[in-house]
Amino acid sequence: MNIRGAVLRESGRVRPYARSRPLTIEDLELDAPGPGEVLVRMRVAGVCHSDLSVVDGNRPRPTPMLLGHEGAGVVEALGDGVDDLEVGQQVVTVFLPRCGECANCRTNGKLPCTPGSATNNAGTLPFDGHKVRLHDHTGAEVAHHLGASVFATHAVLNRASVVPVDDDVPAPIAAVLGCAVLTGGGAVRNAGRPDPSDEVMIVGLGGVGTAALITALSIETAGVIGVDANPDKLVRAKELGAAEVFTPERLGDRRAPVVIECVGHPRAFETAFEATAVGGTTVTVGLPAPDAQSHITPVTLTAEARTVIGSYLGSAVPSRDIPVYADLWRAGKLPVEELISDTIGLTDLNSAFDALADGTVVRQIIDFEA
Repeated sequence: MNIRGAVLRESGRVRPYARSRPLTIEDLELDAPGPGEVLVRMRVAGVCHSDLSVVDGNRPRPTPMLLGHEGAGVVEALGDGVDDLEVGQQVVTVFLPRCGECANCRTNGKLPCTPGSATNNAGTLPFDGHKVRLHDHTGAEVAHHLGASVFATHAVLNRASVVPVDDDVPAPIAAVLGCAVLTGGGAVRNAGRPDPSDEVMIVGLGGVGTAALITALSIETAGVIGVDANPDKLVRAKELGAAEVFTPERLGDRRAPVVIECVGHPRAFETAFEATAVGGTTVTVGLPAPDAQSHITPVTLTAEARTVIGSYLGSAVPSRDIPVYADLWRAGKLPVEELISDTIGLTDLNSAFDALADGTVVRQIIDFEA
């Protein structure tokens, strides 16, 4: 079938992206879903730093590639063997499919699926080899981004890359559950696991960091502290319920037993580590450039009985965790709508990545039904 989507043909173009235009909106051919796959008509898609890291070249991926991984849509067709979904059902896309069979999948979310990660890196669909369902007007293959490629009117995904969510959850809310909330919320609930007597500090208040903030506020803790270099984000954090907010240079000796780093920058990790209390836990969920390095004092880990935890996708099992977050939203405990900064069109994507790189937005949502 013919679809329309945003294709990255070259990473690393100079900013502003509104001028260099790394993404082009193209007509593409999408194959029908094969065994174990589903065809989804996209309703919305979120613009995430994981997309930006491919655009700016920090996360090398094969090109041309149809970007986008955080989305919600409606099932339009089912491949052979998919018998637990129905046509017309709303689903959320997730960028880390789980085969459920490898050793990593048996770690309860701690480690990413081995074959799922391999196909993500290759730009193909999981789980059987080099399967690509996208082609451009010349017939050339177009790679899939993180098994999803949701910056398009339609997507074919493996069944493991979608999670059903009831229609009472609006599509923009549902989409954000599948990446920002899974990642930031999971860093708190699955990795940090604060006790009721613990304060939780969030370093970096972008989409993932704000998701971590509202998740920490949704559970019983002694208080939540927000840290960001952008004063506007600190104001927003206070409005959402943070007890205290700081810029990094104003943090001083303030410490917390659980500190979540959500930036993906070496200095942010150092800030989070320095702000972790004796006996505390630093959780890093940001994805810095592969060659980035941070400097810490290792003896602190021993002398202060500290723990550092890496948390990929919030150490989540999407099929388990997304329904939990949906229930928290229904109960009014998780204001996911507060993560959404703006609604845009597919043709606005290059400018949207400028805004994301500038740190002036939290989550921009592409609305395919506008």
